[in-house]
Amino acid sequence: MSEESRPLTGLFRERDFYLAEFRGRALAIALPSECDFPPDARETIEAALADLRENGTPVILLSDDLSLIEGLAEGSSVSPDGADWLGNTWRSLQRSGCVALALPQDEGSLAKFCSRVVLEAQVSKLVWLGRRGMLWLPDGRRRSLVPLASIEEHARVAEAFSPPATDGEETAALLREFERMIQGSASSVSACLPGELDSELFTYAGSGTFYAREGYTQVRELGIDDFDAAEALIHYGMQEGYLLERSAHEIEVALANGIGAFIEGRYLAGICALMPHDEAGAGEVASLYALTRFVGEGVGVHLVQGAIERAREQGLDYVFACTTSDRVEAFFLRIGFERVSSDAVPASKWEGYDEARRKEARCLRIDPAWFLGGARLS
Repeated sequence: MSEESRPLTGLFRERDFYLAEFRGRALAIALPSECDFPPDARETIEAALADLRENGTPVILLSDDLSLIEGLAEGSSVSPDGADWLGNTWRSLQRSGCVALALPQDEGSLAKFCSRVVLEAQVSKLVWLGRRGMLWLPDGRRRSLVPLASIEEHARVAEAFSPPATDGEETAALLREFERMIQGSASSVSACLPGELDSELFTYAGSGTFYAREGYTQVRELGIDDFDAAEALIHYGMQEGYLLERSAHEIEVALANGIGAFIEGRYLAGICALMPHDEAGAGEVASLYALTRFVGEGVGVHLVQGAIERAREQGLDYVFACTTSDRVEAFFLRIGFERVSSDAVPASKWEGYDEARRKEARCLRIDPAWFLGGARLS
């Protein structure tokens, strides 16, 4: 494989990114006894803990059943009672890198105990293992991202629409403790199944529901420090068939004109590029891809809105996109683009383009001046 075509993705690993994020910062993991822990799930947890220890990430294990976590902490446990519990926990973490704290008998629920530990120890992230903390979209897909401002709404829904025989009240109480933690020291809380801890911690796609202090997205132009992660997303999109195959040079051009949607200001949730067609005074939305984790959370809309606003700032006459996908065409039509003929986009778009594919392509346009009236995509 030539240097020109060699994918650079191998230089960037999601796991390395997250390990760097976690290094030197305490991480809390809650294992409720009500949750089913099959043998393979325990192996997953043990492997993740080994990586975190090697990474220099202190881990506090929390449970209402000490037997669940003491072995994972290799016997290093601390009583969370008394004025000196925090100092004892710190000293134990220095020695072993992982410590087990069990729910005291008079503490109440594990959720409240987790809040106390997280807030008093100023822990920046908690992972709750179990289905109860996970939320779902109406079509049955996992709700992957919940901002702080909407946690209470989800708690009220859990209370109002859960029959008495279900755990709606317990779910609501858990969500409100998540809210307390994020209002305090935690920048985020995750809830996932025990066997999916590794993918929740160390991949962009994730496997659970992610509760964050910030709103859904912050959209900005990509900087060179973002290029490794953005290139990885482009390769994901190509592998999944959502994006056309692109050469290394084409990826470089897309990155140079790229826009990213970031969670918590640093986790890249999706990308697109506004490719220039200067001779026609136009910009093309290309390489639009949002991580599966964030599908349904409006990331794609925010990215296209960012591209259109950028086009307006540059004084472009119109923005266009081309696709052969019914789903993608419906997305652009829904947010205000209009279907046009292939002759209504720059001729440069079709230079070297496969003629058969051009016949299948649907072309869509929008005028950036539409934004001058204060309209926004929804």
